[in-house]
Amino acid sequence: MAFARTCSVALVGVEGVVVEVQADLEPGVAAFTLVGLPDKSLTESRDRVRAAVVNSGAEWPQKKLTVGLSPASVPKSGSGFDLAVAASVLGAAERIDPRVLADIVMIGELGLDGRVRPVRGILPAVLAAAEAGYEQVVVPECAAAEASLVPGVSVLGVRSLRQLIAVLADEPVPEEEQDLQGRPDPLMAGLRMPGTGAATGMHSIGAAQHDHGHEHGHDLADVVGQESARTAVEVAAAGRHHLFLEGPPGAGKTMLAERLPAILPRLVRAESLEVTAVHSVAGLLPPGRPLIDVAPYCAPHHSATMQALVGGGPSIARPGAVSLAHRGVLFLDETPEFSSHALDALRQPLEAGHVVIARSAGVVRFPARFLMVLAANPCPCGRFSRTDELCECSPAAIRRYQARLSGPLLDRVDLRVEVDRVTRSQLAGDGPRGDSTAAVADRVRAARERAAARLAGTPWR
Repeated sequence: MAFARTCSVALVGVEGVVVEVQADLEPGVAAFTLVGLPDKSLTESRDRVRAAVVNSGAEWPQKKLTVGLSPASVPKSGSGFDLAVAASVLGAAERIDPRVLADIVMIGELGLDGRVRPVRGILPAVLAAAEAGYEQVVVPECAAAEASLVPGVSVLGVRSLRQLIAVLADEPVPEEEQDLQGRPDPLMAGLRMPGTGAATGMHSIGAAQHDHGHEHGHDLADVVGQESARTAVEVAAAGRHHLFLEGPPGAGKTMLAERLPAILPRLVRAESLEVTAVHSVAGLLPPGRPLIDVAPYCAPHHSATMQALVGGGPSIARPGAVSLAHRGVLFLDETPEFSSHALDALRQPLEAGHVVIARSAGVVRFPARFLMVLAANPCPCGRFSRTDELCECSPAAIRRYQARLSGPLLDRVDLRVEVDRVTRSQLAGDGPRGDSTAAVADRVRAARERAAARLAGTPWR
């Protein structure tokens, strides 16, 4: 009997469980059995691994092969176990020394040609491995920068199974050619699958940014007038207060909300790791930017379902908008047009700072501590204003429209501001504009520092 084992990580939300991948070879009819509660994509790894091993120049063992994933009671999903399965099989076949594999965690998907493809959730998986005491991790080469964010872990990035075999067998490492000719790397295709809707309303976090972290073209100085609303945005950023902007279309509600993330302080290291882990699981990490250190911004469309807002899915729960906006801003434009059930589902995340999703396969917990900004028209036609009388809605229609926002939800909103239209004279005037994003961001940072000093030694922030 030949036996070898190595390790990988099973993700449950943004939390990981280290899984021991064991391979056992016995005399008998050639067969490949995979046990340990795998899902469909993991069961298919049998064919991927066999083809990858053969196409990498190694010999596939013609014996009875059993691969076990332990603990067997933990559901396992995804293709991130391929690399560990292939290594354990090669260890059992004595192509690799089994003693070398025992203390290594391997994460990655295998192509039929032996190339190692990245998978979602590399950062939370490596964090789980580090917490379990493992110090060596093997990941796809293009995800090595993300895995290296975890301190105290030695990361080896490989581009192919051939390279991994050579490193573990102490042989010359072959060079893998990369002929893209200006095309996107095909290895990254599975991380940003179009049509999933996961990135709806997300700002490009990898966009060019100033020293204060705001994007080009999104400056508070562009907002004309609206002194009270600008003050409310600054107060909301300084005190982490939820904000409700109410006013007719064109008054500048969306402009103000889009500029709010830029005046928030940069994320500290622990917060950056939390945000990066969520975006890694969702497959939304910007290429070439493994660490997110600025406040995210998420603005889902008003047709979004409850699952799109709080997270969920038919089988594996995915993070929703409240988790993608963790440590950042969640902007709900045209709030009364959202489903009442979806809006009421925000109550628990607003109070607890996390969302718990229960499915038949288990319970998933995602972080969801965000700053919520609501925007709404004052009436169904949207033309009601304090400065004119264009609205033709009846008082009963206005009451019904405003009643779409429940009292318990509005009770959790600290600031409520009426935003009126800017007059033509204000738009055409050459007078001084309001403070820039950089100036407001400095005041917000100073206010938070004063609050932190005042509340030092208490559980309050």
